[in-house]
Amino acid sequence: MLFLKIPFYLSLTGLLISQSAILTVLIIVVVFFSVLLLLGIRKSHLLQKENERLDKISEEMAKKSEKKYNDFTEGHMYQ
Repeated sequence: MLFLKIPFYLSLTGLLISQSAILTVLIIVVVFFSVLLLLGIRKSHLLQKENERLDKISEEMAKKSEKKYNDFTEGHMYQ
């Protein structure tokens, strides 16, 4: 029963300290996850650009491979 006889001003001060501590921790967590979110968005944007570049290269290679085969052994002297 001794724990119930805590003076009001001590419990209020403890409550205020804990609220500020909670607020500080929440601010740190929000900043941390905001940084992670921004890094993820940046990485996603870079990967999208890389994917577009590779798609363009792939299309160019496909166009090159569609060219008709040219028989270069036709004039060889050992036929």
